[in-house]
Formats: sequence, C-alpha cells, structure tokens
Amino acid sequence: MRQIVLDTETTGIDPKEGHRIIEIGCVEVVNRKLTGNHFHVYINPQREIEQEAIEVHGITNEYLADKPLFKDVASDFIAFIKGAQLVIHNAPFDVGFMDHEFAKEPSTYSVKTREICSVLDTLALAKRTHPGQKNNLDALCKRYGIDNSHRELHGALLDAEILADVYLMMTGGQTKLNLAGQGGQDSENDGSAIRRVNRSANKLKVIRATADELEQHEARLDIVQNSGGQCLWREVQGE
Repeated sequence: MRQIVLDTETTGIDPKEGHRIIEIGCVEVVNRKLTGNHFHVYINPQREIEQEAIEVHGITNEYLADKPLFKDVASDFIAFIKGAQLVIHNAPFDVGFMDHEFAKEPSTYSVKTREICSVLDTLALAKRTHPGQKNNLDALCKRYGIDNSHRELHGALLDAEILADVYLMMTGGQTKLNLAGQGGQDSENDGSAIRRVNRSANKLKVIRATADELEQHEARLDIVQNSGGQCLWREVQGE
C-alpha cells in the first residue's frame, strides 16, 4: 500500500477568504516503510501572508517572492500523490486548501483531492484512540516518545516527517511481521523478517557455587527454618 504523509503551510486559515498554500511537504510510505522519497516545495501565493500565520511557520512574503506559483508545481504534485492514500493531521484543513488551489486552474487540472486519492485523517484517528486527551502533533509526539525538539516552528516537510513517525507508532509500528514464505517475499533480505537465535553458538558458561558459598547458603536456610518460616528450597530438595 502506498501512502503519502502530507502537510501544508498557508497564508491564513480560510481559503474562502482568499488564503492560499505557501508550502507543501510530503513523505512516501510503502507497506508501512518510509521509502526516503519526498515532495517539498515553497510557493508564491501572490498575496500577503497574515502576521499570525508568519508567527506559526516563520515563512515571510519576502522569502516567497521568487518562488514558483502553484500552477507551476501542480502537475508534479498531482503526479506524486495520485492513487495514494493521503495521511494528514486535521485533513479537512489541508484538503480544503488543496481543492481551492486545484479549482483555480480548471482548464489545466480539473481534479479534486478525493477523486485522485483516499484520505486518512490522523487527528480523527487520534481522537478515537485517545478520547478526551490533547491530540495535536506535539502532544502525540510526547505520548509516543518521538523527539520533536527541533520543531521550533511549523514547517510542512518537517511536520510531515514527524507525522509519519506518529502515524506508524499509533497504528502499531513501522513494519508488520513478515513470516517466512508469506506473500512470496524473501524474508532473508527483508529487514522486517523474524530473526532466529542460533542456540548452538557460544553456549553459556556454568559457574558453580564454592564450598564456602554453599555453607553460607545452608546457614541462611537454617535461620529461615528456625524462625518458623517455610523453607521451600529444602522441601523441593526432599528434606
């Protein structure tokens, strides 16, 4: 199964008010393994970024001035996500912005996100898994022991990478067990295969108690027995 863990940064919070995507970050997961493939781009939104948004992600109007427009990267973006399951935290937000961008060039790419991808919302999943608790990305990192100390500001690619770790932990780890012969895969070459212990190698050395240690042991058993306690060791030894 091919999944794309995705995050976006925007000029504001509502596309209906003309806000637009300024950064897209995606990482690829195939059969629950991070492949190392990713899609990352900054975009000139052709409008001002709200100050509140800049305080969240740190991306300025000046930084985006020479970046490509969404229409210039749309084809590559669609090709990267098409046919995959998108894994997004608070998916309605990102999908809403993506559909808003897609609608701006209907003659070039007449698509909607859910027409080319299925969508899994990890925020909804986290709320079902941890009802009544904080389920933002920072809270989930803390809950699953994922280091996000380098996340001083939001960033689409960084947040997608962190979300991939969170999602895999929340749903049972990065890889499933690959039993020998299952699915026709070579388990010897698969890092997720079960590793068997070679019991014939390096047998453990047996160190026996010395006469002095045995004498001390018997003295301790006498103390236990004489104090009215039950000496199970001697009962097992037949005394």
